[in-house]
This record gives sequence, structure tokens and C-alpha cells, in this order.
Amino acid sequence: MTDPTHDFWDGRTVMVTGGSGFLGSHLIEDLEDRSDDVQIFVPRSDDYDLREKADIERAFEDSGADTVIHLAATVGGIGANKENPGRYFYDNAIMGIELLEQARQFEVDKFTILGTICSYPKHTEVPFKEEDLYDGYPEETNAPYGIAKKALLTQSRAYRKQYDFDSIYLMPVNLYGPRDDFDLETSHVIPAIIRKSIEARENDEDAITAWGTGEPTREFLYVEDAAEGILDATERYDSSDPVNLGSGHEISIRDLVELIVELTDFDGDVEWDTSKPDGQPRRKLDTSRARERFGWEASTDFEEGLEKTIEWYEANRGR
Repeated sequence: MTDPTHDFWDGRTVMVTGGSGFLGSHLIEDLEDRSDDVQIFVPRSDDYDLREKADIERAFEDSGADTVIHLAATVGGIGANKENPGRYFYDNAIMGIELLEQARQFEVDKFTILGTICSYPKHTEVPFKEEDLYDGYPEETNAPYGIAKKALLTQSRAYRKQYDFDSIYLMPVNLYGPRDDFDLETSHVIPAIIRKSIEARENDEDAITAWGTGEPTREFLYVEDAAEGILDATERYDSSDPVNLGSGHEISIRDLVELIVELTDFDGDVEWDTSKPDGQPRRKLDTSRARERFGWEASTDFEEGLEKTIEWYEANRGR
């Protein structure tokens, strides 16, 4: 049975920034399933530099978009954040701020902003609640990225107050799933350990190396669940109060790595490089606001999601 709220998309032209990326590709598939009468425009970086005002204006002129879902970001794991603090701050801040301003000027009906839980203070009480966002400084290695993204929440609230502009702000926890970034220079922990484990198994290596101590905890959200949550919120939510998107499942990095090693059939050891940073000590979200405000909850079992991710990587690497 079709959800009647999916009629929201009929006749709309939706600009999805980052639509050719990991999350964007899944979101577009879900969006196409929700409506046969929706037009989707993806401003690809070869054609539109979303850090440039003129290119953003041209994207709106070319698309005629009345709805924007802003997924595009310059982002990476702990190592990439540590090496690129200036780039990650500038790219994410300038892109989001100018997109939101031009969307207002082009009279866009709905603007969905994807924030980040990297905006939370380093020592936020677990589970993270949206009202804790301004209670301290983010974890140092990803603070420039997190603060750049948090600026868009302030802009969203200011534009709603002054211009009655309908924008919403969502904060997904760490994503994983098929089509993730498996480049060891930029990847996050799940794809990195999957790749390392499979390559070590195939090369008969005795051990793989993981970063840090393994003590921090993380929460992960399967990418298809995230796409569903973003579209549900765009359909049903109308407030600039930020909203967490998460699974509610917390796991230590050590337990995560051991689980991936088991699922990939690697029987070697894990060596922990404690010279590398751990990042934020704990991450687990309170996701009650998403459930209460627009009826969304994650549905994919964590181990099942990992198995699907491993299966996709083994089938598609090298392509």
C-alpha cells in the first residue's frame, strides 16, 4: 500500500546535492520508488562548483527546483579530518550557506539540510540529545567540519524566523552500507576494516592494523535507513529544531573490528596503533525526536547490514 504522504513528491523538482555519492545514490532510488511524477536534478561537481555563488544560481536556473536536499559535503575519516581542517571548514560552510541563501531567493518550498553528529560537544552525555548541541566544543579532530555544519542550523533557524523559510536540519550518525567509500585514505572505520580484513585473508597475512585503542564507542546507521529517514522528514517535518537519525545500537570499536574480522573470515590478529587518535570517546543518539515528529525509526539489524556491505564490496571491488 502506498503511503499517502508520498504524494508530497508528485509534480516536484528536487535538487539533490551529492546525489551521485554514497548516500545520495540510495536516496534517489528511494525517491524514485515513492513517485513516478518527481523530477530529480543532481548538480554534478564537473558542471557546478557549489562553493561558487554563480554556479549555485545557474543550478537553480537550470533545474527550476522547488525542493532541495543538501547532502553534498567534503568529508572523510579521522585521518582526513586531521589533515584538512581548513578545507573541511571552508568547503562545507561556504557551500551550505550560499545554497540556503540562493534557495531562499529562488523561493524554494522545502530545504533539507544534512548536518553531522560531529557538531556535538566532545564529552556529550550519552545518549546525545539535540538540546545538547551547544553545550561545549566538538572533538578536536573533526571540530572544523562539525562547526561548519552547525552554522547551517543557525542559518536555518534565522531564515525561518525572518523569512518564514521552510528548512529542516537532520543529523545522521555514522553511515555504512553498499557503495561506501573503501579508499583507505578517506574511508571511515567500517569500510576500512572490511577492506583490510578481506585483503589480509586473500594474501595470507597474519594481522591487520586498526587505529587507536579500540575503546571508544560508536553508533552506525545503515545507508538505506538513513535515506528513508531523510525523505520521511522532508515529507512530514516542518521545524528548524535539529533531529538525530540513528539506530540506537552502540558498539565499541574493538567489538566492531572483531565482528567484521569474523564476518569476513579473516583468522589473523588485530594490531592496535595507539599512536593514532581515537576521536570522540562515545557516540550514541537519542532518536526519540525523529520517531515522535515524523514517525521514523531505523529497521536494519546491524549484523545483517554489515553482511550486505561485505557482500557488496566483494562483488564490486576492482570495478
